[in-house]
Amino acid sequence: MSINFSKALGLHEQALGFRAQRAEVLANNIANADTPHYKARDLDFASVLSAQADQQAHKQPLMQRTNSQHFDVEPLSLADPALRFRNPHHASIDQNSVDLQVEQSTYAENAVQFQASFTLLNNKFKGLMTALRGD
Repeated sequence: MSINFSKALGLHEQALGFRAQRAEVLANNIANADTPHYKARDLDFASVLSAQADQQAHKQPLMQRTNSQHFDVEPLSLADPALRFRNPHHASIDQNSVDLQVEQSTYAENAVQFQASFTLLNNKFKGLMTALRGD
């Protein structure tokens, strides 16, 4: 009898990957805090989570090629649909929308959520190992 890891772990693996990707976007915002005309961006967790849940519920990709002459969907996606520009709280002279304090607090919050997702995933693996050993 084989173990289906995607069924056993659920969405936790994708959540961990999302948190890592969001940390990268937030770090990019912090690095460009003084760059003129830079627009702060963030990832929308709710849209990513709902897309992953829909994909798992249907057990198939959201879009399929029904004919060999159709374009492949994956290479055509130019940007991540969950990546959104953040609305600035205050106008700036150089039109940079990065608020350093907001970015740092959001980064810290994301780090805590990453650690929580990692701990949850680690506990899932420990439970699987206990079940395999028969302890």
